Amino acid sequence: MPHFSSHPSQSLQPRGAVEKQRPSGDAAEANHWRIEDIPLEQIEIDAIAHHEDLFYLLMSASFIETGSDTYAANLAEHYRDYPDIAAWLQDRWENEELQHGTALRRYVEAVWPDFPWQRAYDSFFGEYSKLCTVEELHPDRHLEMVARCVVETGTTAYYHTLRELSDEPVLRKLLGHIRNDEVGHYKHFLKYFKELQERSPVSRTRIAGTLYARLKELRESDSDVALRHVFAHRGNYFADSDRRFADIAQRAYQLVSTQLPADLAVRMLLKPLLLPQRLESCLYAPIARFATRVMAP
Repeated sequence: MPHFSSHPSQSLQPRGAVEKQRPSGDAAEANHWRIEDIPLEQIEIDAIAHHEDLFYLLMSASFIETGSDTYAANLAEHYRDYPDIAAWLQDRWENEELQHGTALRRYVEAVWPDFPWQRAYDSFFGEYSKLCTVEELHPDRHLEMVARCVVETGTTAYYHTLRELSDEPVLRKLLGHIRNDEVGHYKHFLKYFKELQERSPVSRTRIAGTLYARLKELRESDSDVALRHVFAHRGNYFADSDRRFADIAQRAYQLVSTQLPADLAVRMLLKPLLLPQRLESCLYAPIARFATRVMAP
Protein backbone atom coordinates (compact mmCIF):
# COMPACT_ATOMS: atom_id res chain seq x y z
CA MET A 1 0.00 0.00 0.00
CA PRO A 2 1.67 3.25 -1.03
CA HIS A 3 2.52 6.11 1.26
CA PHE A 4 0.10 8.97 1.16
CA SER A 5 2.71 11.16 2.67
CA SER A 6 6.11 11.18 4.11
CA HIS A 7 7.10 12.35 7.47
CA PRO A 8 5.50 15.24 9.24
CA SER A 9 7.34 17.65 11.46
CA GLN A 10 8.54 16.89 14.97
CA SER A 11 6.21 19.31 16.74
CA LEU A 12 2.94 17.74 15.70
CA GLN A 13 -0.51 18.67 16.95
CA PRO A 14 -3.68 16.69 16.18
CA ARG A 15 -5.64 18.11 13.26
CA GLY A 16 -9.14 17.51 12.04
CA ALA A 17 -11.27 19.26 14.66
CA VAL A 18 -11.56 22.24 12.34
CA GLU A 19 -11.77 21.77 8.60
CA LYS A 20 -9.67 24.45 6.98
CA GLN A 21 -8.51 25.64 3.61
CA ARG A 22 -6.09 28.39 2.72
CA PRO A 23 -7.29 31.16 0.45
CA SER A 24 -6.41 30.99 -3.18
CA GLY A 25 -2.73 31.69 -3.78
CA ASP A 26 -2.50 32.15 -7.56
CA ALA A 27 -4.52 32.34 -10.75
CA ALA A 28 -4.23 28.62 -11.46
CA GLU A 29 -5.81 27.79 -8.12
CA ALA A 30 -8.86 29.87 -9.03
CA ASN A 31 -9.72 27.21 -11.62
CA HIS A 32 -9.15 24.32 -9.25
CA TRP A 33 -12.12 22.16 -8.27
CA ARG A 34 -14.00 23.09 -5.11
CA ILE A 35 -15.50 20.91 -2.40
CA GLU A 36 -18.79 22.68 -3.03
CA ASP A 37 -18.75 21.20 -6.54
CA ILE A 38 -19.00 17.65 -5.13
CA PRO A 39 -22.75 16.86 -4.85
CA LEU A 40 -22.68 14.89 -1.62
CA GLU A 41 -26.46 14.98 -1.46
CA GLN A 42 -26.52 12.87 -4.64
CA ILE A 43 -24.42 9.99 -3.27
CA GLU A 44 -25.96 6.64 -4.15
CA ILE A 45 -25.56 5.18 -0.67
CA ASP A 46 -26.68 1.68 -1.61
CA ALA A 47 -23.93 1.49 -4.23
CA ILE A 48 -21.14 1.84 -1.67
CA ALA A 49 -22.28 1.46 1.92
CA HIS A 50 -21.69 -2.31 1.91
CA HIS A 51 -18.28 -2.13 0.17
CA GLU A 52 -15.88 -3.26 2.89
CA ASP A 53 -12.65 -2.61 0.99
CA LEU A 54 -13.63 0.97 0.19
CA PHE A 55 -14.73 1.56 3.78
CA TYR A 56 -11.21 0.90 5.00
CA LEU A 57 -9.37 2.51 2.09
CA LEU A 58 -11.41 5.72 2.06
CA MET A 59 -11.38 6.15 5.85
CA SER A 60 -7.61 5.65 5.88
CA ALA A 61 -7.16 8.17 3.09
CA SER A 62 -9.26 10.74 4.94
CA PHE A 63 -7.05 10.37 8.04
CA ILE A 64 -3.71 10.80 6.30
CA GLU A 65 -4.80 13.61 4.01
CA THR A 66 -6.26 15.50 6.98
CA GLY A 67 -2.83 15.56 8.60
CA SER A 68 -1.15 17.10 5.54
CA ASP A 69 -0.26 20.37 7.22
CA THR A 70 1.94 18.52 9.69
CA TYR A 71 4.51 17.75 7.02
CA ALA A 72 3.99 20.45 4.40
CA ALA A 73 5.59 23.04 6.68
CA ASN A 74 8.41 20.64 7.36
CA LEU A 75 9.14 20.20 3.67
CA ALA A 76 8.93 23.94 3.11
CA GLU A 77 11.56 24.43 5.80
CA HIS A 78 13.73 21.78 4.12
CA TYR A 79 13.64 23.91 0.94
CA ARG A 80 13.88 27.31 2.63
CA ASP A 81 16.90 28.19 0.45
CA TYR A 82 14.65 27.85 -2.61
CA PRO A 83 11.82 30.37 -2.07
CA ASP A 84 9.81 29.34 -5.15
CA ILE A 85 9.71 25.71 -4.01
CA ALA A 86 8.91 26.59 -0.41
CA ALA A 87 6.11 28.94 -1.48
CA TRP A 88 4.51 26.31 -3.73
CA LEU A 89 4.66 23.71 -0.95
CA GLN A 90 2.94 26.01 1.53
CA ASP A 91 0.52 27.87 -0.72
CA ARG A 92 -0.54 25.20 -3.20
CA TRP A 93 0.49 21.66 -2.24
CA GLU A 94 -0.59 21.90 1.38
CA ASN A 95 -3.87 23.54 0.40
CA GLU A 96 -4.77 20.84 -2.08
CA GLU A 97 -3.82 18.01 0.28
CA LEU A 98 -5.98 19.53 3.02
CA GLN A 99 -8.80 19.87 0.52
CA HIS A 100 -8.51 16.15 -0.19
CA GLY A 101 -8.79 15.41 3.51
CA THR A 102 -11.83 17.62 4.00
CA ALA A 103 -13.64 16.23 0.94
CA LEU A 104 -12.91 12.62 1.85
CA ARG A 105 -14.03 13.17 5.43
CA ARG A 106 -17.32 14.68 4.29
CA TYR A 107 -17.88 11.81 1.89
CA VAL A 108 -17.20 8.98 4.38
CA GLU A 109 -19.28 10.70 7.06
CA ALA A 110 -22.17 10.90 4.60
CA VAL A 111 -21.92 7.20 3.75
CA TRP A 112 -21.03 5.80 7.20
CA PRO A 113 -22.49 8.40 9.58
CA ASP A 114 -22.13 6.31 12.77
CA PHE A 115 -18.38 5.94 12.41
CA PRO A 116 -16.70 8.08 15.14
CA TRP A 117 -14.43 9.86 12.70
CA GLN A 118 -12.90 12.47 15.02
CA ARG A 119 -12.22 10.02 17.84
CA ALA A 120 -10.69 7.51 15.45
CA TYR A 121 -8.60 10.21 13.79
CA ASP A 122 -7.27 11.49 17.12
CA SER A 123 -6.31 7.94 18.07
CA PHE A 124 -4.57 7.45 14.72
CA PHE A 125 -2.70 10.74 15.01
CA GLY A 126 -1.52 9.95 18.51
CA GLU A 127 0.37 6.96 17.13
CA TYR A 128 1.29 8.36 13.73
CA SER A 129 2.89 11.52 15.08
CA LYS A 130 5.34 9.51 17.19
CA LEU A 131 6.54 7.53 14.19
CA CYS A 132 7.43 10.52 12.01
CA THR A 133 10.43 12.79 12.43
CA VAL A 134 12.07 15.52 10.41
CA GLU A 135 15.15 13.30 10.03
CA GLU A 136 13.17 11.09 7.69
CA LEU A 137 13.56 13.65 4.90
CA HIS A 138 16.51 12.96 2.62
CA PRO A 139 19.35 15.33 3.54
CA ASP A 140 20.10 15.88 -0.15
CA ARG A 141 17.33 18.09 -1.43
CA HIS A 142 17.77 16.79 -4.97
CA LEU A 143 17.08 13.26 -3.80
CA GLU A 144 14.17 14.25 -1.59
CA MET A 145 12.53 15.53 -4.76
CA VAL A 146 13.17 12.13 -6.34
CA ALA A 147 11.57 10.49 -3.32
CA ARG A 148 8.59 12.84 -3.65
CA CYS A 149 8.13 11.67 -7.23
CA VAL A 150 7.91 8.07 -6.05
CA VAL A 151 5.41 8.98 -3.32
CA GLU A 152 3.23 10.87 -5.80
CA THR A 153 3.39 7.89 -8.16
CA GLY A 154 2.10 5.75 -5.31
CA THR A 155 -0.73 8.12 -4.41
CA THR A 156 -1.74 8.40 -8.05
CA ALA A 157 -1.96 4.60 -8.22
CA TYR A 158 -3.87 4.56 -4.93
CA TYR A 159 -6.61 6.94 -6.02
CA HIS A 160 -6.78 5.37 -9.46
CA THR A 161 -7.41 2.02 -7.76
CA LEU A 162 -10.12 3.40 -5.48
CA ARG A 163 -11.87 4.98 -8.44
CA GLU A 164 -11.80 1.70 -10.35
CA LEU A 165 -13.25 -0.16 -7.35
CA SER A 166 -16.44 1.88 -7.26
CA ASP A 167 -19.40 2.54 -9.51
CA GLU A 168 -20.75 5.27 -7.23
CA PRO A 169 -20.82 8.41 -9.42
CA VAL A 170 -20.08 11.05 -6.77
CA LEU A 171 -17.12 9.09 -5.44
CA ARG A 172 -15.74 8.56 -8.92
CA LYS A 173 -15.94 12.29 -9.57
CA LEU A 174 -14.18 13.11 -6.30
CA LEU A 175 -11.46 10.50 -6.75
CA GLY A 176 -10.89 11.66 -10.31
CA HIS A 177 -10.21 15.17 -9.03
CA ILE A 178 -7.82 13.90 -6.35
CA ARG A 179 -5.99 11.62 -8.75
CA ASN A 180 -5.48 14.49 -11.18
CA ASP A 181 -4.15 16.64 -8.34
CA GLU A 182 -1.60 13.96 -7.46
CA VAL A 183 -0.41 13.80 -11.06
CA GLY A 184 -0.05 17.59 -10.97
CA HIS A 185 1.96 17.38 -7.75
CA TYR A 186 4.24 14.81 -9.35
CA LYS A 187 4.85 17.14 -12.30
CA HIS A 188 5.80 19.97 -9.93
CA PHE A 189 8.22 17.81 -7.96
CA LEU A 190 9.78 16.57 -11.18
CA LYS A 191 10.11 20.14 -12.48
CA TYR A 192 11.80 21.29 -9.29
CA PHE A 193 14.11 18.29 -9.36
CA LYS A 194 15.17 19.17 -12.89
CA GLU A 195 15.86 22.75 -11.82
CA LEU A 196 18.03 21.55 -8.95
CA GLN A 197 19.85 19.20 -11.32
CA GLU A 198 20.69 22.09 -13.62
CA ARG A 199 22.31 23.95 -10.74
CA SER A 200 24.34 21.08 -9.27
CA PRO A 201 23.74 17.64 -10.76
CA VAL A 202 23.74 14.40 -8.78
CA SER A 203 24.60 11.12 -10.46
CA ARG A 204 22.08 8.76 -12.00
CA THR A 205 23.44 6.07 -9.70
CA ARG A 206 22.32 8.04 -6.65
CA ILE A 207 19.00 8.87 -8.29
CA ALA A 208 18.39 5.19 -9.07
CA GLY A 209 19.32 4.26 -5.50
CA THR A 210 16.76 6.70 -4.12
CA LEU A 211 14.08 5.45 -6.50
CA TYR A 212 14.76 1.87 -5.41
CA ALA A 213 14.82 2.68 -1.69
CA ARG A 214 11.60 4.67 -1.76
CA LEU A 215 9.84 2.11 -3.95
CA LYS A 216 10.66 -0.55 -1.36
CA GLU A 217 9.32 1.71 1.38
CA LEU A 218 5.93 1.72 -0.31
CA ARG A 219 5.60 -1.78 1.17
CA GLU A 220 5.93 -0.34 4.67
CA SER A 221 3.16 2.16 4.40
CA ASP A 222 2.21 4.87 6.85
CA SER A 223 -1.35 4.03 5.94
CA ASP A 224 -1.10 0.70 7.78
CA VAL A 225 -1.36 2.82 10.91
CA ALA A 226 -4.51 4.47 9.61
CA LEU A 227 -6.04 1.12 8.66
CA ARG A 228 -5.45 -0.19 12.18
CA HIS A 229 -7.32 2.68 13.77
CA VAL A 230 -10.18 2.45 11.29
CA PHE A 231 -10.47 -1.24 12.17
CA ALA A 232 -10.38 -0.53 15.90
CA HIS A 233 -13.18 2.05 15.68
CA ARG A 234 -15.37 0.39 13.05
CA GLY A 235 -18.11 -0.40 15.59
CA ASN A 236 -20.99 -2.22 13.93
CA TYR A 237 -19.74 -1.56 10.42
CA PHE A 238 -18.81 -4.93 8.90
CA ALA A 239 -18.89 -6.44 12.38
CA ASP A 240 -20.17 -9.71 10.92
CA SER A 241 -17.13 -10.02 8.67
CA ASP A 242 -14.75 -12.85 9.55
CA ARG A 243 -11.74 -10.92 8.21
CA ARG A 244 -8.99 -10.22 10.71
CA PHE A 245 -7.01 -7.01 10.61
CA ALA A 246 -4.07 -8.81 8.97
CA ASP A 247 -6.42 -9.98 6.20
CA ILE A 248 -7.76 -6.46 5.68
CA ALA A 249 -4.28 -4.91 5.55
CA GLN A 250 -3.05 -7.55 3.08
CA ARG A 251 -6.11 -7.10 0.91
CA ALA A 252 -5.69 -3.32 0.85
CA TYR A 253 -2.01 -3.60 -0.01
CA GLN A 254 -2.71 -6.14 -2.74
CA LEU A 255 -5.42 -4.02 -4.33
CA VAL A 256 -3.21 -0.95 -4.60
CA SER A 257 0.25 -2.42 -5.21
CA THR A 258 -0.86 -4.29 -8.30
CA GLN A 259 -1.57 -0.94 -9.97
CA LEU A 260 2.04 0.27 -9.78
CA PRO A 261 3.38 -1.57 -12.86
CA ALA A 262 0.73 0.15 -14.98
CA ASP A 263 2.02 2.12 -17.95
CA LEU A 264 1.64 5.56 -16.40
CA ALA A 265 3.19 4.57 -13.07
CA VAL A 266 6.29 2.99 -14.62
CA ARG A 267 6.87 6.01 -16.85
CA MET A 268 6.50 8.26 -13.81
CA LEU A 269 9.17 6.22 -12.02
CA LEU A 270 11.55 6.50 -14.98
CA LYS A 271 11.30 10.27 -15.48
CA PRO A 272 13.64 11.36 -12.63
CA LEU A 273 16.50 9.43 -14.25
CA LEU A 274 16.40 12.02 -17.06
CA LEU A 275 17.27 9.41 -19.66
CA PRO A 276 17.36 9.96 -23.42
CA GLN A 277 14.01 8.95 -24.93
CA ARG A 278 15.40 5.92 -26.74
CA LEU A 279 17.08 4.58 -23.60
CA GLU A 280 13.96 5.24 -21.52
CA SER A 281 11.91 3.22 -24.01
CA CYS A 282 14.41 0.36 -23.84
CA LEU A 283 14.33 0.32 -20.04
CA TYR A 284 10.54 0.43 -19.75
CA ALA A 285 9.97 -3.34 -19.82
CA PRO A 286 12.71 -4.34 -17.33
CA ILE A 287 11.70 -1.53 -14.95
CA ALA A 288 8.09 -2.70 -15.12
CA ARG A 289 9.15 -6.25 -14.23
CA PHE A 290 11.36 -4.96 -11.42
CA ALA A 291 8.60 -2.82 -9.95
CA THR A 292 6.27 -5.81 -10.06
CA ARG A 293 8.74 -7.94 -8.10
CA VAL A 294 9.44 -5.26 -5.52
CA MET A 295 5.77 -4.57 -4.94
CA ALA A 296 4.53 -8.14 -5.16
CA PRO A 297 2.22 -8.97 -2.24
